[in-house]
Amino acid sequence: MSYIELTLNISHDSVNRFLLRENYRPEDLWTEVSEKIDLNNGVLSVDDMVIDKPYSNAEKTDLIGFFYSGKHHCVVKGVNVITLYYTDQHDVSVPINFRIIDPDEGKTKNEHFREMLQQVLSWGLQPSWVTGDCWYSSIENLKFIRKYNLGMLFAIENNRIISSERGSCCQVQAIDCWDESGVQV
Repeated sequence: MSYIELTLNISHDSVNRFLLRENYRPEDLWTEVSEKIDLNNGVLSVDDMVIDKPYSNAEKTDLIGFFYSGKHHCVVKGVNVITLYYTDQHDVSVPINFRIIDPDEGKTKNEHFREMLQQVLSWGLQPSWVTGDCWYSSIENLKFIRKYNLGMLFAIENNRIISSERGSCCQVQAIDCWDESGVQV
């Protein structure tokens, strides 16, 4: 039976019952995928998504909150999920860690990211690079990554202050011409 046939024969409620019956943790995902990847010298990427829940009551439903959605370019009601995705040297790409954000916990996406990164490093992952979008390019995150001697490549907003040499600072948008190979700041 094909994946599509299986998918079409499974109701939404049965999937929800299955997921509720289990208590999946990030360690379960790691156990499943860690033997299928080369743990050294790959690229670790962080990203998050908001699963829209416009009709759910955020006050009565766990994990529903208001989060910025890149899809909608505004704050929406939904469930926020952060994922660490790893691509090894052989182009095998898998999610290796996840976090479903509890808005009542009071932690930022950046705090969760640092915890998740520390977690996968403690599990034995040794990436060469860590990448992410501008939401994860906080100075705390960049210093945290540098502490582990990992390379990093993050998007940054054009109003960020950068310095390519000690004592000289400017906003990203003030740089007229970027070298095609990039600039270390």
